[in-house]
Amino acid sequence: MNSKKNRSTMRLLGSQVKAARMAAGLTQRQLAERAMVDEETIASIEQGRRRLMLSLAKTLDLILDTKGTLAAGVDNLPEIDQFPLYAEEYMLHEREAIALSWYDALVVPGLLQTEEYARALLSNRLPAYDEDELATKLAGRISRQEILHRKNPPTMSFVVWEPALLWPNGGREVHREQLRALREYSELPGLSLQILPLNRTSHVGDAGPFILLETPDHQHLAYTDSQRGSQWVSDPDEVSILTRRYAMLRTQALTIEDSRSLLDRLLGE
Repeated sequence: MNSKKNRSTMRLLGSQVKAARMAAGLTQRQLAERAMVDEETIASIEQGRRRLMLSLAKTLDLILDTKGTLAAGVDNLPEIDQFPLYAEEYMLHEREAIALSWYDALVVPGLLQTEEYARALLSNRLPAYDEDELATKLAGRISRQEILHRKNPPTMSFVVWEPALLWPNGGREVHREQLRALREYSELPGLSLQILPLNRTSHVGDAGPFILLETPDHQHLAYTDSQRGSQWVSDPDEVSILTRRYAMLRTQALTIEDSRSLLDRLLGE
């Protein structure tokens, strides 16, 4: 893949958005308000600094009367070097989220993984990554954790099924270091970490992991992951179901304080 070609195409699409906006007599702020996104989003797209996502392209086509031109341009964008389109779109929203709720059942949530834990996970992928791919994926995963420490971090809630904490991924020392990191994360302001105990006879998370997030313009979205791939969930009814499921998981999980105590016991063992 040619990264220069990718950036060039993004700039071309951005210039098309700008030309159509100006032809419609709209400022960036006015277009952003009509599209229900941040003004900075429009500015970044027009300057070629940000990829135009298909859902927004379709919205802009309607507002600017560009008759599907922008959506067609997105369809012709080269694939992203590091991540597939759905994952890049998720990470874009993740970076800007004002609230994030994450349920995981098999592994520690990606935003809370140590580098060595993440390396062990990615190294076990089948088909395997080559050395360069592994380094790129690892760097991308760790860089996402910047949102935990930004000036105004999102409100974050994590519910993790206990087996994810018992699995010694990467070996004893990597496992212990990951548990220590989780214990430290559990003290961050605005972050809640709850463990769903293994001794529960039933819970509503048996369909697998998912993430809920709220964007700066108050869109509520969800993201699900499975063996067959990952997908966005933007339909309000489907997001509502996952939101209610997450609320139930929080009541079925240990309290924040008891979850810290369980981490302390695991570290003691």
